[in-house]
Amino acid sequence: MRQLIVTNIVSADGYYEGPGKDVMVMPFDDTFDDYNAARLRAASTLLLGRTSFEGFRSYWPSVADRTDVREAEREISRRNNAIEKVVVSDGLTLDPSEPWGDARVVKRADAPDVVRALKEQDGGDILTFGSRTLWTSLLRAGLVDEVHLLVGSAFLGGGTPVWDGGPCTPLRLLDARRLDDSQLVLLRYDARPDAS
Repeated sequence: MRQLIVTNIVSADGYYEGPGKDVMVMPFDDTFDDYNAARLRAASTLLLGRTSFEGFRSYWPSVADRTDVREAEREISRRNNAIEKVVVSDGLTLDPSEPWGDARVVKRADAPDVVRALKEQDGGDILTFGSRTLWTSLLRAGLVDEVHLLVGSAFLGGGTPVWDGGPCTPLRLLDARRLDDSQLVLLRYDARPDAS
């Protein structure tokens, strides 16, 4: 059975976007890209909400050919371009001639059943970046296996909280460590309903 892994960077005060939905204020460093590349190596499906999908496809498709970025970013681009992509959206329509136009779009109401079916298939992890509305609803449905939070050393003072304020959801800590040569701390949680 495949696992659904949610990975997000978060500020020390709990935001995954800054004010005005600005993600560039997040405390990124090179290790963030290294970690995400490693997660993508273990995955065979990228599961995203519409906003994250549109942000990713506006940036990642052409990064593979750039010489002004690190190899980890080029690898992320290549893997993102090649991986199966599933987007949860009630209004998105894709043009097959556009970048990532081959992504599968599923309605919000169908997402839990689609994720259950994906988890039953053979293959690597199902990986979600960003996509807070999507992953929090899937967590409540008992479909998220692990949550990986990369906590950065900055207080943003506002923005979008990583958790949407829903009911208390117990998690079980699997790992807590500072990533090598980084100011990021990985908090890895077992999120399955029977884990706590």
